[in-house]
Amino acid sequence: MPIVQHLIVEEFGAFVSKHSERLIVTKGDEKLIQAPLLHLETVLIASNGVAISSDAVKECAERGIPIHFVSGSGNAYASVYSSGLTGTVLTRRAQLAAFHTSRGLFLAIAFAQGKLGNQANFLKYMSKYRKESAPEVFEILRAAAEKILETVSDLEQMKTLPEILAGERATIDDWRFEILGMEGRAAQTYWDALKSALPMEYAWQGREGRGARDPINSALNYCYGILYGQIERALVLAGLDPYAGFVHVDRPGKPSLTFDAIEEFRAPIVDRTIFGLANKGVKFEQDERGYLTEGTRKMLAEKFFERMESTETYEKKSFPLRLIAQMQARHVATFLRGEREEYVPFVMGW
Repeated sequence: MPIVQHLIVEEFGAFVSKHSERLIVTKGDEKLIQAPLLHLETVLIASNGVAISSDAVKECAERGIPIHFVSGSGNAYASVYSSGLTGTVLTRRAQLAAFHTSRGLFLAIAFAQGKLGNQANFLKYMSKYRKESAPEVFEILRAAAEKILETVSDLEQMKTLPEILAGERATIDDWRFEILGMEGRAAQTYWDALKSALPMEYAWQGREGRGARDPINSALNYCYGILYGQIERALVLAGLDPYAGFVHVDRPGKPSLTFDAIEEFRAPIVDRTIFGLANKGVKFEQDERGYLTEGTRKMLAEKFFERMESTETYEKKSFPLRLIAQMQARHVATFLRGEREEYVPFVMGW
């Protein structure tokens, strides 16, 4: 029986059940896949019309295997964990208290620096082999990367402003709009530059969020939806409340810390995966309504998890991105508890 680390269920009408020491996915009388629980790390329900037995849910909860639910358009709408994972009182008290101190502000700045640093390095990565073959594209990508890195420097300078050091304006509420504005301008530079790095047949008009119907944005949105579940899992395992964020405003039902923490991982995991596939000529097939087909969603999920298992340099060693995300979540927790002097975002090499 093959090892399955990430069980992906995207067939309408599928049923997930537990039998002995494995989960089994069936559709009617057909057995689609079986996954030994010993090696299983996540279950991803990526389609409507999927049923899962209470025995399967109970077994996953007891073993610490999260079950994530993602719509066909990439909306991560639910996750199931063991209730015992939410009992980390000290970390959560520190997390809530930090919102009203400079510690919360510095964490928010670090999240922004990680996001922009990874965007800049991804542009450099995309330019690496284009200096001779496509010099104009090379110049566009490198110029955009340098412009984004200027914003990273501006964010670093923000931490030394007298009013912050004096504690006069030293909370995220005092600086949220400035940080979001800097992120937004850098994001426009990033996506505009990436247009030049796509094959002409895509005729890509730029980044569009939920509801997009073009293949590139649809693929990005779908994989971002999967990434939300992975980052939320890392935060929960680190003892953090995924709904108590810093940069993103708190709203009922909105996992704002997940939205904060995901930013430094979008470019190295999802953007690199999707743009890499597009430049290799892989087609993101859509149905007549503009939604990604079942086969495309399955392919994207598999490529996403392959990328999560790929290694990057982290603290002078090589680790899978899956573990890096978990270690970064723990660093967030220790920083908020005052056990770490600063939170250093993960920035991918290029």
